[in-house]
Amino acid sequence: MPLLLTEADIRRVLPMSDLILAMVDALGDFSAGRVVQPVRTVLEVGPTRAYFGVMPAATVDEAGRGTMGAKLVTVYSGNHARGLTSHLATIILMDAETGALTALLDGRYITEARTAAVSAVSVDRMARTDARVLAILGSGVQARSHLEAIRHVRPIDAVRVWSPNADHRARFAKEMTAECGIPVWSADDAASAVRDADIVVLATASPTPVVAREDIANGTHICAVGACRPTQREMPGELVAAARLVVDSRAAAVVEAGDIVLPLADGLITERHILGELGEVLLGRCHARLHADDITIFKSLGLAVEDVVAARLAVERAEAAGLGQRITLQA
Repeated sequence: MPLLLTEADIRRVLPMSDLILAMVDALGDFSAGRVVQPVRTVLEVGPTRAYFGVMPAATVDEAGRGTMGAKLVTVYSGNHARGLTSHLATIILMDAETGALTALLDGRYITEARTAAVSAVSVDRMARTDARVLAILGSGVQARSHLEAIRHVRPIDAVRVWSPNADHRARFAKEMTAECGIPVWSADDAASAVRDADIVVLATASPTPVVAREDIANGTHICAVGACRPTQREMPGELVAAARLVVDSRAAAVVEAGDIVLPLADGLITERHILGELGEVLLGRCHARLHADDITIFKSLGLAVEDVVAARLAVERAEAAGLGQRITLQA
């Protein structure tokens, strides 16, 4: 009988420190060719062109053992007015030998947490070792999860946050200062937030750039996790062209990431500007940072294998702890 896990179940068994380690393995397997995964299928739904993505992945050995599953993810910008989060997701896991359903999981928290965990991996391998000042553009769930995750890999001692809604960013600053025990400052504008920061997280819903090239100091590492459509971008092409650029998936980046698709169309970069995938950095096949004053960018779209691996870990931990509910779909 398949196991049903709620967000509460998953939070109990999936700490960020363990998830970061799991993402290292998932990214390495992906770039080593040990994962079967197409570029996600995306539908635009209704007059608001809401986002519906289908993301399957399988890691299966020659004996048929492994992990297989898919995430169904939606982004409805009008959900906040309905009292819902804009990003919702469901993950299914299946037996790799039989194709039978083994687990059904809420995917909202896994999406939130694994995205931040992967960014933390990029910080660990791409940011300067002396990085201490973190700037976050955005004040939603990704901002919170990134602050948690990045503190696992760098001793952050100051945080600046900016988002368009002054009340939201002020609340974020107050709550995170109390929760983390480090000063979180609410900036009046994006430029003030990122100026001289060592690490910058771009986690906004903006379809147009939120930073300028001149705002970013040499030596900065950028985690760009918003703008997941080819017509949207959080960074100007001049910034992307000036940086050493790493992606999670080459195949996806050149068709899905507006931060890359648009500079390509403008002739500011070519596909060779992508140094490699983060998994290739982990495997030692690609060197992201060569000098202390390099600007480095990790452009994240999110990989299905990240969701499947995180879900598998949650199921293993939940079964050991006696969490979740067994369900049946057959008569």
